[in-house]
Amino acid sequence: MSAPQTNPMSFDGKNIIVTGAGQGIGEACSRLISELGGNPVLVDLQADKVEAVGNDLGADVHVGSVADPGFVQDMVAAAAAKNGAIHGLINNAGIVRAAMINKMPIETWQEVIDVNLSGVFYCLQAVGRHMVERSKDGDGAPGAIVNISSIAGRRGTIGQINYGAAKSGVLGITMSAAKEWGRYNIRVNSLCFGVVETEMTETVRSDKFRDMYLGTIPMGRFSTPREVAEPVCFMLSDAASYITGQHLTADGGSHIGF
Repeated sequence: MSAPQTNPMSFDGKNIIVTGAGQGIGEACSRLISELGGNPVLVDLQADKVEAVGNDLGADVHVGSVADPGFVQDMVAAAAAKNGAIHGLINNAGIVRAAMINKMPIETWQEVIDVNLSGVFYCLQAVGRHMVERSKDGDGAPGAIVNISSIAGRRGTIGQINYGAAKSGVLGITMSAAKEWGRYNIRVNSLCFGVVETEMTETVRSDKFRDMYLGTIPMGRFSTPREVAEPVCFMLSDAASYITGQHLTADGGSHIGF
């Protein structure tokens, strides 16, 4: 009789930090991790929203900004101390502050860079240090990191040069970390999304822009948060054990156009 097969998508016994977990993609990822047997550790600046998700899932909640390196370091240390180890990170927290290039205030540029680029680095660095130490202590599978990017980081965007620059930078962070940490068996990948049905994309999904954006998507529809949470969890899971430094695009084909 053959041995029972192990589900490579199982997160049993795994503790995974999810930033921007109070809504949208982060919430969907947190719920899926829980369904797959894992323990999501929820991080968000919006206390009411993330605490509601945390109460629903019975998950630990940390309220603060990923743009604050001190908060990030303390959060990761506290999560590791309570749970024993951190096995994954979904670097999802992000904001949008739109303006055309010639009209964009420096503060608007910097605010998005602080959260969407520097925040990704702070979280990756803090979790990565923890994983490297576990690898040096003999843990053969210290963990995986998924950074959430966007097709805006691969092809540019109009009215959001700050967002496009940050999301392009995330791709560089991903490849550099994958090269540095591959020897520790720490995998780092990116997911690039198109238009997902979240609060952040309400403007582009409005009557004014909806048809224009749908016209660029071969599949003819926007994505749901759950639909993009699944490839995120795939990249974190053992099913992707030999994948690192990659940028997986889930956008209904919009990056290829017509």
